[in-house]
This record gives sequence, C-alpha cells and structure tokens, in this order.
Amino acid sequence: MKYILTLSLLITSFVSAQRMDKDKKEVIASIESKQEQLISISDEIWALAETAFNEEGSSKILADYAEENGFKVERGVAGMPTAFTATYGSGKPVIGILGEFDALPGISQKAQPTKDPLNEGAAGHGCGHNLFGTASLAAAIAVKELIAQGKLKGTIRFYGTPAEEKFFGKIWMVRDGLWDDVDVNLSWHPGPKTESDVQSTLALVDFKVEFFGQAAHASGDPWNGRSASDALELYTTGINYYREHIKPTVRIHYHIQDGGQVVNVVPDYSKLWVRVRDSKRSGVIPVYERVKEMAEGAAIMANVEYKISLISGIYEVLVNRKGGEVMQENLELLGDITYTTEEEEFGKKIQLATKKPEVGMDSKILPLRETQENPGGGSTDVGDVSWNVANINLRVTTAPKDTPWH
Repeated sequence: MKYILTLSLLITSFVSAQRMDKDKKEVIASIESKQEQLISISDEIWALAETAFNEEGSSKILADYAEENGFKVERGVAGMPTAFTATYGSGKPVIGILGEFDALPGISQKAQPTKDPLNEGAAGHGCGHNLFGTASLAAAIAVKELIAQGKLKGTIRFYGTPAEEKFFGKIWMVRDGLWDDVDVNLSWHPGPKTESDVQSTLALVDFKVEFFGQAAHASGDPWNGRSASDALELYTTGINYYREHIKPTVRIHYHIQDGGQVVNVVPDYSKLWVRVRDSKRSGVIPVYERVKEMAEGAAIMANVEYKISLISGIYEVLVNRKGGEVMQENLELLGDITYTTEEEEFGKKIQLATKKPEVGMDSKILPLRETQENPGGGSTDVGDVSWNVANINLRVTTAPKDTPWH
C-alpha cells in the first residue's frame, strides 16, 4: 500500500525531466510524509463502498482533506451532489488530475484473498477506486506544496468524479465546461501491471428496453394475455443471433431486470438493460440503431408495446502518445515496484482462489507499447474528458498479475 500511494506522484509528471530532480524528490517526500493518513483515507472509502451517485461519505472525506490542505473546494458541481473540484494556484498551466471513489453493487468483500462478503449482497470496491481518488488527491497536494513555495507556477485542480462504474459522471462535468481552461489532464487506474497507458478503450451506449403487454391467468385464461416476457425472450434471441453478423470489436451485453413476478400470470411488463460497445464511437451507432429495431420487431411478434430509454453513452479514450512518453520517463525514474514476501503470498493466494497461475505480483515497469487501433478491455468516461483536453493515463499494479478489471 505504501508504494502504491507513492506511485501516485507519477501523475504529476508535467514537471518532466530525464533525471530525478529536486522538485520530484520533494513530491515523493510529500507523499511519503502523509502515507499513514492517506492509507487511512483509502481504507475509509473502502469500508464505505458507496455506489454511483451515493458517494456522500467518500466524496466528503476527499473534499474535506483537500480543504485542510489549502485547496479551494467547490462541491456539488455539474448538478451532482457528490462531484467536486479542488483548485490551488493561478494562471497557466492549468493541470487537472482525476479521482474516482464509487464502488460496485453486490461485491462486498473482506480484506482477504478468498471470496467472503463483508456484508452479503452489499457493494464493494472491485476496481480500486478507494485508491484512485486518494492517490490522485495526494499527487495534487504534493504539487500544490511546490506552487505554495514558489517552485512551480500555475494551477493544480483535482476533480472528484462520481459514478464512473454506472452512470459516467464525467459526462455531466464535460458538458458543464469544467475542463475548458485546462491545459492537460492526468489520470491513472489501479490494475495488475504498471505502465504508461497508451491504449484506447471501448466506446459504448447504454439503454433500457421495456415491454408492455396484458396480464392474464396463465392456465385459465392465457389466450387473453399478451406476454411482455415473450417479447423480452424474442428480443434477446434476436440479439444473440445478431452476434454472428457484427464486427469482432463489437460487444453486446444485456441484463434482464424484470421478466415477470410469478409463474401463474402472463406477465404484462418486462425490462432489460442493454449495452453496446465498439472500439470507436462511429462503430457503436449502427449497431445501436439495429438493436433498437429488433426491440420493435420483438414487440410486433408478441403483440405488445415497447419503449426504449437512452441511459448514457461514452467515447473511447483519445490516446495522447506524446504524453505517454513523458509519463514513461517518470515511471522509469522511480524504478520497479518492490513487494514484501507477505504481499507476494497474498497475491498468490488470490491467484489460487481464482484459478490463475500462482506467480504473484507483476513488479516490473512495462516498456511503452505500440498504440493499438482496436483495443479490447473495458470502457471509461475518461474517454469523454480526453476528447476535450489532452489526457495522459497510467496504470499502477495494485493486484496480482492477470487479475480481471472492468
């Protein structure tokens, strides 16, 4: 944990150089001096495990800590009570640093390598957002201290961004122009490896489909029923047959949220959540239009009505290759991560529990990779930020090798 938080300084790499200069040493020292408090903050956010738009406690902890360290904090930005910005300094350059703190539903977990919920059915941190917000704020504070001493000029701004796991809060913040004056934005994410990240992500669109039929007794009067559940099944069947005819970069997921309540009634209502992804936003749109048409077809076949509600959508990350090269220089200045025997054994136990090779932690800094045109993996609302301001991204090892991340 100590080294994880120390590595957060890497996202302050706009002070780039070929060697470890005095300012960079001060950044490291700043974070080292606060490690106990930072670990405590991370642990508090871990324990709260608040889901999208419900992160009242997590947001307050980080915003309060920013205020304690001399930042001007604006809470409830972009119409979201748990979103905030924390700013210090004046003039150019204006450097933004992202922080996240929301948890995922249903993955409550004790701090142990085998699966065992802390609270059955409750939320938990599966993507390390308890670290993300904490370490990013630590980096911002370290830069703020150099500005306060007159060693750096400009403005440092921390963005407390909620709901990345579900509703993509950064979209609201982009819409309200919160990056309009920013020169470069810095982000990172916990992961199973350490690298300057020059890979893109997947664009996506989220929507809900509802079907409305006519209830009837399933045994005594089924001929007078119009089944919303039939429409749902026809719709998902259509999606699954469609998979043969889409490009390999496309992903379609769905989650049935309501398929009827009892077995002896023809259901008059059904609902599912659908997500379409592709490596480019331009690839998402035609697939989205097609699966919307399938909903109409399913409704016609089942003789029911239907409704489509757009939830949200995000762009793929626009890769900043030059910024990635700067980040790589700073990574290599710090050198590879070292882990204790206890940490290595903990990692191996996680790998054993998840049926992965027991190789422990991946301590090496990866060389800068070639940018991939069609990446796999997940999606993030950092993509929308990257289309509005130059973004530099980093991944830092916080989990055993080959651990899956969203």
